[in-house]
Amino acid sequence: MPAVFADPLTLPRLPRLPEAGTDWRRVAKVVTAQRHLEGEGFQVRRPFPGMNLALADPFLLLDHMGAVEYAPGEAKGTPWHPHRGFETVTYIIDGAFQHQDTTGGGGLISDGGTQWMTAASGIQHIEQPPPELVAKGGLFHGVQLWVNLPRAQKWVKPRYQDIEARDVKLLSADDGSSIVRVIAGSLAGYDGPGVTYTPINYVHATVAPGARLTLPWPREFNALAYVLSGRGTAGTEEIALDEGQMAVFGGSHHKGEGDGLVFRAADGQPQASRNGWEILVLGGLPIREPVARYGPFVMNTREEIVQAFEDFQAGRMGTIPAEKVPHLSSADENVT
Repeated sequence: MPAVFADPLTLPRLPRLPEAGTDWRRVAKVVTAQRHLEGEGFQVRRPFPGMNLALADPFLLLDHMGAVEYAPGEAKGTPWHPHRGFETVTYIIDGAFQHQDTTGGGGLISDGGTQWMTAASGIQHIEQPPPELVAKGGLFHGVQLWVNLPRAQKWVKPRYQDIEARDVKLLSADDGSSIVRVIAGSLAGYDGPGVTYTPINYVHATVAPGARLTLPWPREFNALAYVLSGRGTAGTEEIALDEGQMAVFGGSHHKGEGDGLVFRAADGQPQASRNGWEILVLGGLPIREPVARYGPFVMNTREEIVQAFEDFQAGRMGTIPAEKVPHLSSADENVT
């Protein structure tokens, strides 16, 4: 797993959280991801939607792609398709993905890179494995997160952020044992490169076998932890979490010095997780607005969804480059 590794002893360290003065979040629920087929036929594991979306707000969807070792000719992507009303964040841990959209944004993301596409008022895009991966096969592992936009930002101009692996803020645990990558948001004053409309934290941690990781967490944010690979526990009550499972933490109920999340990696890890327990830790400020959702459109009302279909069919969500042949005949497909 080559996604942005470094010697943790050389990195800035997160502060040690006081045991007695920290309001440790407890695990309220564990969700096991369900398997789905997306795009042109690639498999994803999806922990949400499928649970109460209010628990995930401001997040809408999380798709875990792989890890999979593709044989020659097996790698697949998505056709051209529209989005409106939210952001898609695609983080590639192993392998590579090519992105192109109707604003001219795009490029190749690989091995720790992130493409952050704000669809907002409307855009079309395509995501495909590069020709080399299709021809030769190889390891592919990534995650796509959908982030909702508040009503006031659903109509802003689309934008694209290319976040390379070298841009990610690297930190180590307070004891120097584990690596924490801040892609967006802030931990203890250390900021990730992702620019967000909705305040969120997006963190990828590799917790060394047997090690304990504590993270300071904004009191007003919710908190979710999804296991990419390996095994460990979440919360002071040490709830077991394996690959493909997500812990939903409860909110703050006490007046401690601050909020904290705690994780512990199992002493023994599978061969694929020999570097440590791989987890995504997500959280954000809940939007708490009505959600009207259909396929690739996420708005506040049914009337706005109808308008999105009409705008797409009328060509008001960008023009696909002439040399490309669109695969999508209707916005009715629920592609990522």
